[in-house]
Amino acid sequence: MAVDSAKLIDIIKAIADKITENREYLTELDSAIGDADHGINMSKGFKVVVERISGMEGKDCGTILKTVGMALVSTVGGASGPLYGTAFMRAGQAVDGKNQLNFEDLILLMEAALEGIKYRGKAGRGEKTIVDALEPAVEALKLHREKGFEAALKEAVEAAKRGMEDTKNIMAKKGRASYLGERSLGHQDPGATSCYLMIETMALQLLGDKKA
Repeated sequence: MAVDSAKLIDIIKAIADKITENREYLTELDSAIGDADHGINMSKGFKVVVERISGMEGKDCGTILKTVGMALVSTVGGASGPLYGTAFMRAGQAVDGKNQLNFEDLILLMEAALEGIKYRGKAGRGEKTIVDALEPAVEALKLHREKGFEAALKEAVEAAKRGMEDTKNIMAKKGRASYLGERSLGHQDPGATSCYLMIETMALQLLGDKKA
């Protein structure tokens, strides 16, 4: 795995496209347990992201990721903006100054993103949040790193998917959804879903024609 700034920008643009494609789906999920605006807000935020990173091919990867984070913080409403914004900014700090990223850098920046979300949201696994998709993915990358980049990345995608789907069986303990108590059971968390979509898209971009 070798990702330069141009490839990183391509990956982020692909993530933006995926979020936009799933705008209504994410909003539908959010309508059951939240403010019914997750898809709308995320799509709006990533539109600004694409505008801000276009033409940044000459910048280092850390700067690009931090730019993504700042755009999300300033444009995405609700809790998602600060959480995802912090995730991307922490990821950028973890690889600051690097013009090319390898597999170990991927693990490093995803660990940093996870820790940023947990710190900003004061959330842990099992609370029906983004963490329920992201933490299993990070753990899978680390657990299977000896199998090589491709195998580990595929395991991470599957782990994120399972984590996302498992949020249906979790009672919300954070955010607006927590007000519903047991009524939040049976509903998939929109934040965990958008996180899974990002991880899946990133993997597909990195693996090329080798499906995630």
